[in-house]
Amino acid sequence: MQAISIRDIVAHTAKAKSVTTGRLRDITGITNMLRILALNALIEAKRAGDMGAGFAVVADEVRQISTQVEAISKLMADELGQEISALEQLTRDMAAQSQGARLTDLALNAIELIDRNLYERTCDVRWWATDTAVVEAAGQPSPAHSQHASRRLGVILSAYTVYLDLWLCDLDGHVIANGRPDVYAVAGKSVAAEPWFQQARALATGDDFTAADIRAEPLLGGAHVATYATGVREAGDANGRLLGVLGVHFDWQPQAMAIMQGLRLSEAERGSTRALLADSTGRVIAASDGHGLLNERLQMRTDGRASGSYTDASGRLVAFHRTPGYETYQGLGWYGVIIQG
Repeated sequence: MQAISIRDIVAHTAKAKSVTTGRLRDITGITNMLRILALNALIEAKRAGDMGAGFAVVADEVRQISTQVEAISKLMADELGQEISALEQLTRDMAAQSQGARLTDLALNAIELIDRNLYERTCDVRWWATDTAVVEAAGQPSPAHSQHASRRLGVILSAYTVYLDLWLCDLDGHVIANGRPDVYAVAGKSVAAEPWFQQARALATGDDFTAADIRAEPLLGGAHVATYATGVREAGDANGRLLGVLGVHFDWQPQAMAIMQGLRLSEAERGSTRALLADSTGRVIAASDGHGLLNERLQMRTDGRASGSYTDASGRLVAFHRTPGYETYQGLGWYGVIIQG
């Protein structure tokens, strides 16, 4: 059996409305003809005098019946028109709800893919903070140890291409080693004022981590990054003495764009659909069209809901879903957002 879509229902409803309107028009035309015939018959009956009296009675009855039929047809037109209009509206509402639910699922899919990806980043930073070369460079500062740590971080970067750079910082916030010193000359630079560094320095154990919202990092040429950080501890022990901080800078834009452009949208939808990721304040951090990054702010009508859809003032369908988190990564309150229309 062929599947029936809401579009089919809309088409058949419109056809039923057209057919009904046409048939009612036909009835009105016939009653008008009957009225004219009845009027002509009455005129002829008058001319016939007494001989046409009986015919006049029949003609008058025909005229009355045609008037009644016309009244009934008008009443039926009004009632059917109201019901068909209500059916059309219900169909449109059902179509909007169905499409809204579908787009909400796509928004969830986008934010889930991001969350799963970023969960891996939280695992990476906690793992690499226990690397022997990293621990030695933080615990026993020297040019030799820093160079060895940089080489080790470079090896990691060669295998994990989703990172722009990895920074090992001392407790004062100075970068003492990084994985791409030939590309990013950050050694000796201070990141002490960065929230991610301050938060990582205050973490209780090596099992903890901090995650920063997307930002443009000047020391990485203004690239948009997601930074994850944790403490480097003595002997690599989660409860060891804090020696330094390791920050890993996830290359945000290409990864996010791949997810935004990979959503399951039909070719017909792509031209009228914008897929977005927004942070907890509504700031756009990823967009399928590449516009508004880090400066556009969405005014979403979530009404306190974690997910849902609505039609905005411009008549566009807006669907959203807040991050559900993944494993031990609770997320930062980001949203997947789909705007269509």
